Amino acid sequence: MIQLQSIHKTFHPETLNEVRALRGIDLQIRRGEFVTIIGTNGSGKSTLLNVLAGTVRPDSGKIVIGGKDVTRQQEHQRARTIARVFQNPFLGTAPDMTIAENLLIASLRGKRRHLRIGLSSARKNRFREQISRLEMQLEDRLDHLIGTLSGGQRQAVSLLMAVLNKPDVLLLDEHTAALDPKSAAQVLALTRSFIESENLTAFMVTHSMSQALDLGDRTLMMHKGEMIDDISAEEKKRLTVDDLLDKFADLRKAEKLTDEMLEQLRREYR
Repeated sequence: MIQLQSIHKTFHPETLNEVRALRGIDLQIRRGEFVTIIGTNGSGKSTLLNVLAGTVRPDSGKIVIGGKDVTRQQEHQRARTIARVFQNPFLGTAPDMTIAENLLIASLRGKRRHLRIGLSSARKNRFREQISRLEMQLEDRLDHLIGTLSGGQRQAVSLLMAVLNKPDVLLLDEHTAALDPKSAAQVLALTRSFIESENLTAFMVTHSMSQALDLGDRTLMMHKGEMIDDISAEEKKRLTVDDLLDKFADLRKAEKLTDEMLEQLRREYR
């Protein structure tokens, strides 16, 4: 369903600030597969999502989604089939618009828009039914400004907006990292539910190794722009967080990372 062929991306080439963000990424993802991605800071995780979304164009390589070469497509063209939820709950919604208006905008993504399209009673009833899936008692608050919601509620609505039209690809960029533990758990439960019920193809970048093991069909580990491990569902069942940390310890041995850097990794990925 998704093919990445020899994807390279370098920022600020041939300067002192040169960063080789992606180095020959080759990846195949089946339709309906849920992939989690972990890696050290600067490993290329977010750049990989940006390349998939069309926010960043690779220097070389090929991106095929659903049998179609989208390498040269711009972000707004891919937005018809690719949805994204960001780390910051405030990035995915319009705070000065109501919940219903935000859902309306999401429902029209990739469709022809007409001047007379508005919030009819039928639409509001449909939105009320859809937002009830969040189980956050927002059904009777459709006319409230979305900026009045808590971070967890707003991120849950952002997730609903992203899956409303059943996108071909769902990109989740550390979408629970800014939430308190209770809200993060709620949004993760919704994430799993939406992906499974809609059979979505999804990529989730996370800094939590427990999330990486508990969620998804595969876990990809990145380091310095390369894919250094591809852990299957069967293997994930046998692994613990400490096992994943041991993989980083192996990197330490290979690259002579300091004890201080390894301890930082352990704190970061717990």
